Amino acid sequence: MKHWRLGIVAVLVLTGQVSMGQKIYSLSVKQAADLALQNVTEIKNLQIDRELQISKNREYIAQAFPQLSGTVSTQHFFSIPVTLLPDFISPSVYQVLVDNGVRNGAGAPIIKPSGPPEFFPAQFGVPWQSSAGFTFQQLLFQPDLFIAIAARKKAVDFTEANLKIMEDSIKSNVYRSYYSVKIAEKRKQYLDESIVRLRKLKSDQEKLYKNGFAERLDIDKTQVSLNNLMSTTNQIEKLIEIGYASLKFGLAINQKDSLILTDSLSEEEVKKDLLELTNFQYTDRKEIQLLGVVKDLQGLDVKRNKLSYMPIIATYWNYSRNALGQEFNLFNFEKKWFKASVWGINMSVPIFDAGQKGERIRQAKLNLQKTKNTEENLKRAIDLQINTSSIIFRNALTTLDMQDQNLDLAQRVYAATMKKYQQGLGSSFELLQTETDLENAEANFFQALYDAITAKIAYTKALGKL
Repeated sequence: MKHWRLGIVAVLVLTGQVSMGQKIYSLSVKQAADLALQNVTEIKNLQIDRELQISKNREYIAQAFPQLSGTVSTQHFFSIPVTLLPDFISPSVYQVLVDNGVRNGAGAPIIKPSGPPEFFPAQFGVPWQSSAGFTFQQLLFQPDLFIAIAARKKAVDFTEANLKIMEDSIKSNVYRSYYSVKIAEKRKQYLDESIVRLRKLKSDQEKLYKNGFAERLDIDKTQVSLNNLMSTTNQIEKLIEIGYASLKFGLAINQKDSLILTDSLSEEEVKKDLLELTNFQYTDRKEIQLLGVVKDLQGLDVKRNKLSYMPIIATYWNYSRNALGQEFNLFNFEKKWFKASVWGINMSVPIFDAGQKGERIRQAKLNLQKTKNTEENLKRAIDLQINTSSIIFRNALTTLDMQDQNLDLAQRVYAATMKKYQQGLGSSFELLQTETDLENAEANFFQALYDAITAKIAYTKALGKL
């Protein structure tokens, strides 16, 4: 029963940790990069930009389809508008008098007096007027809209290219952070082994000192070396903690989550897949792909401006019903509603704009030329980047081989010196010196290993194969 109770308590504790939202991530370097691509805010925003562009494309396409709108309105005239009508009655009356030979007292014909025309005010309509109807519109031809529809895929490709550039940057940062932590952990492992050796050496010296076969100075020197080594180890531990925290931030996971790095780092890992870093093409670089999309879009912009000389054609049809009355009776369906219907077609033809369209075409062509110039300059920069990163990578591999040899040699020298010391043929000073040389060789090896892996990452990224 006691064991069962302990088991239940353990389950409750673990369940409590899970409820706190803590997770355990066991990741290879590739899995870490994939996780970052899922979580990092910049990637999420670029993915949203892609969805926004797709939505905008649908919006543009919708403009080319029939549009239908409906309207309902009611208005009340507190004062019906007055219209001035010309005096068409007086001329008719006078004309009748003339036609019938009517004369005045002086015997002269009665005619309309000369003077300016006369008008009299008149009101038309009723106070309440209501209308309900709908309008159908169909765009037949509009150059900029149809060019926008043709460019919709290129616009999505533009957001995709930006997304790939950001992905390369994210992966590069994750790789560097991942391997820096692995190297620090490996370095600490070697330092721990050195501490164990020095503590054993100090223990042996203390025994020899008690028996009168060693000096106190030898013990103090060993203690100084041990203190320095423990201080270095403490610094490495802090760097490892910071490295894990930075990597968690790069992966966009909670700082309270546990992270286990499963990949190992060795010379073989650095030199693996070197044959694949060949057959470079400029189109492998995401930046070149992005500029290619920009050129295509700017080419369409030139075409759009050229087509701006073409007319815009649209057709429409409107149908409505109108109710008129002295009182408000919009909802009186027994009242007669008068219908109206009209169909038409509009064509807007540009005639003269003082050269505005021509200048817009020229500006679009100049922007396209600027992008082409940028592309050529980028290719030269890529050539320099590949050449420089290749030299740095080859030099890093050479340095790594040399430091590996030095580490092997330092280990053999230390082993031989320890054997001499144990046989009473060597001094503790000589042993401490070889211990220091071994620690330096280890530090130099791990620095060379880190330089080599970061140089490989930079070279791979320069080739567009990250």
